[in-house]
Amino acid sequence: MNPTALMIMLLSLAIGTTMALVSHHWLLAWIGLEINTLAIIPLMTKTPHPRAIEAATKYFLTQASASALILFSATMNAWKTGEWSITLLSDPYTITLSMALMMKLGLAPLHFWLPEVIQGIPLSTGLILSTWQKIAPMTLLLQISHLTDLNLLITMGLASILVGGWGGINQTQLRKIMAFSSIGHLGWMVLILKFNPQLTLFNFLLYITMTAAMFFSLMSISSTKISEISSSWPKSPILVTTMMLVLLSLAGLPPLTGFSPKLLIILELVKQNTLLLASVTMLASLLALFFYLRLTYVMILTLPPHIPPSSTHWRMTKNSPLAATLATLALLIFPLSPTFLLIM
Repeated sequence: MNPTALMIMLLSLAIGTTMALVSHHWLLAWIGLEINTLAIIPLMTKTPHPRAIEAATKYFLTQASASALILFSATMNAWKTGEWSITLLSDPYTITLSMALMMKLGLAPLHFWLPEVIQGIPLSTGLILSTWQKIAPMTLLLQISHLTDLNLLITMGLASILVGGWGGINQTQLRKIMAFSSIGHLGWMVLILKFNPQLTLFNFLLYITMTAAMFFSLMSISSTKISEISSSWPKSPILVTTMMLVLLSLAGLPPLTGFSPKLLIILELVKQNTLLLASVTMLASLLALFFYLRLTYVMILTLPPHIPPSSTHWRMTKNSPLAATLATLALLIFPLSPTFLLIM
């Protein structure tokens, strides 16, 4: 893609997200979301492949549907209350706005577009879609968290954790696995949204860090299938070891970063006297743990059949300081969790 066009698209993404973040007005927030949607579509189709075109079409249709629902609900709410303020919502429109924002995030059962779209686009665009594009809808959802319906959030959160686990088990494509991982993590965030919005924000920041670290690692070794990462050990042992640890962090194993939000969410659910919900959530997360462990097993505990006699030729030459920083954060933040919670 032309560097000037790429810069314009990335700048538009930044402007759209910033507009949605700073606005107190539903119309301005909707414009920010629309700029976001339109700016990423050229990035999806920068490789003119039929699958990329299909992914961009699916993404546009689902995001346009969600945006139309947001605009309709906000307009009807303004008609009823006389206010466009984000935090002032009347009862029936809170549910429709919540559903529309969850559709933009890709929460189950409104998740069907997300794995197909991420599978059809390059890893770099998949990184933006899995991290940056989630910021604006999640921020709006956090702003209306005190008005949302608890039963709706619990239902969609549990459904997302289950779908994220079941969907990723039988996948061989790494981008689809990351998509189902995203659905599962968003389910954890939505589950706790009504009880403790600060914990949702903390989980969201750590999710962005871990997902970005994983995508940067995949981009470094140019792998999109499990069969490709199984033979990547001779190319860069240190990077593959780091990828394995980031995957275990995404799975939520102690003492890595990903354990922190899961532990705090379960403690919050127990504190709210929802023991059954906490138990079901922990059991459902075992599904996701299975495919994360499967990936680590393929990467580290199996050797490819043809190891080249000279490994010098296969060493990686591209070293990204950003990827190294994100990987470090994705692994070592757990001891600092109380400090971050105090700041927030």
